[in-house]
Amino acid sequence: MARKLYPIGIQGFETLRQSNFYYVDKTAYIHLLATSGKYYFLSRPRRFGKSLLISTLEAYFQGKRELFAGLAIEQLESEWAEYPVLHIDFNAKNYQNAESLYDIINRHLEKYEALYGDEKKNEAVEERFVYLIETAHKKTGRQAVVLVDEYDKPLLNTIDNPDLQQQYRDILKAFYGVLKTMDNHIRFVLLTGVTKFSHVSIFSDLNNLNDISMDNRYAGICGVTEQELPDNFQDDIEMMARQEGVPTEEMAARLKEMYDGYHFSKNSPGIYNPFSLLNAFSKKDIGSYWFSTGTPSFLVKLMKKADYDLQNLDREKVRASVINMIDPVAYDPVPVLYQSGYLTIKGYDPRFNKYVLGIPNREVEEGLVDYLLPCYANNGTKSTSDVVERLVRKAEEGEPDEMMRCFQALLADLPGDNFQETSERGIALMELNFRNLMFLVSKFAGLYVRSEYRTATGRIDMVIQTDDFTYLMEFKLNDSAEAALAQINAKDYLLPFAADNRRLFKIGVEFSHKKRNIDRWIVEE
Repeated sequence: MARKLYPIGIQGFETLRQSNFYYVDKTAYIHLLATSGKYYFLSRPRRFGKSLLISTLEAYFQGKRELFAGLAIEQLESEWAEYPVLHIDFNAKNYQNAESLYDIINRHLEKYEALYGDEKKNEAVEERFVYLIETAHKKTGRQAVVLVDEYDKPLLNTIDNPDLQQQYRDILKAFYGVLKTMDNHIRFVLLTGVTKFSHVSIFSDLNNLNDISMDNRYAGICGVTEQELPDNFQDDIEMMARQEGVPTEEMAARLKEMYDGYHFSKNSPGIYNPFSLLNAFSKKDIGSYWFSTGTPSFLVKLMKKADYDLQNLDREKVRASVINMIDPVAYDPVPVLYQSGYLTIKGYDPRFNKYVLGIPNREVEEGLVDYLLPCYANNGTKSTSDVVERLVRKAEEGEPDEMMRCFQALLADLPGDNFQETSERGIALMELNFRNLMFLVSKFAGLYVRSEYRTATGRIDMVIQTDDFTYLMEFKLNDSAEAALAQINAKDYLLPFAADNRRLFKIGVEFSHKKRNIDRWIVEE
């Protein structure tokens, strides 16, 4: 069997095909796009194949039929006409000022001015763009195709710099606004990006843009679907199974747990992360590949700014309008989490037209928790992971006092916030910090943890369960551990666990505002 070449990092369709890299055939989607409409927008997480999609469309509209031999589109397309293609890529730039954006736009315009004329080279970029589209049509006799890759990179790079982002929005408003005025000269337009920003003219003025990001017909246009995996990579799964000495079915289940789970519409098939999947097959090892290529540093700032409850990562319910578009002024982390790939669609409630969001798979969960935990825990001399590991051991061994000392250590020296410790906001934020930390620790450790656990008589502040033990915890701020324990007893919080064979511990916890930490606790078995 010939060695399979995996196109890791290969974003050019022509290079991929000429060098015999493996290609999961997405060309039926290409034909559907080209024959069903004219103006499109697609949002997908980073490293999901958007650039390869753009490059494939470029080859198709350039009439390079030979590159599509043996693919689905070969039987679907009969014309193979050649159109002038303007391909603009905003990805390869570190945007630090207005000149950075002008520089990359200018670089692309100069490339096409060399082909179609530079009579407007001293005009504003939008005037040059108009002229290029118009003259490309006139000189070739065919309407222009405009492909924009990572349209939002300048906006994402400056999302925490409002002044510079406003400059970028003004520049892009004029530049993208050209597309609305040139309809007679345009054959096809596709813009791709990670996010869909509001307040940018491309989504307000250009109202004929068809957003296919959540369209069921195009759910599998990027990534590897659950059906495409065995159709294209069954031999790879079998090879990895033999190497690990496990049944093929078990190896397939491991890959599914690690990389599957993305859904981009109500009825989307499960989508595997293509970057991680190809790396796993190439290296013959199930590892964390996608998450390690970029860290969500801005997301952490955004979540903290919004006082986001991390437990919502497992239970977000939102309307499509919320996750469809990012408002840079609102500081809502949910649409950013979804569009960046840290959350995905896990279900849909048609009655209320709401999507249920959750973390897609184990790679994202582990990477996110590993990244977030040090940001929410203390920065003491002993590493956070060491304390977490000790906490887990003590929870599993039925030692609640030692477990609580670990929580105390993790909560120590939490970063200060700009509010009075005794204020209502201070109390709420301290509670939130603790819940967030508990969520991260539980995810890191694989423990079952629920906060505000509802019973018939009230809500338990927190429940932790291992295979052998259950811990019921009630917290009191500016009140005693005794009062917390008395509430557990008075409200019969133990009743839902009466039939459970696990040993049960009640823990009353007293917080100190001044210490910003657990001060005392009382344990009863």
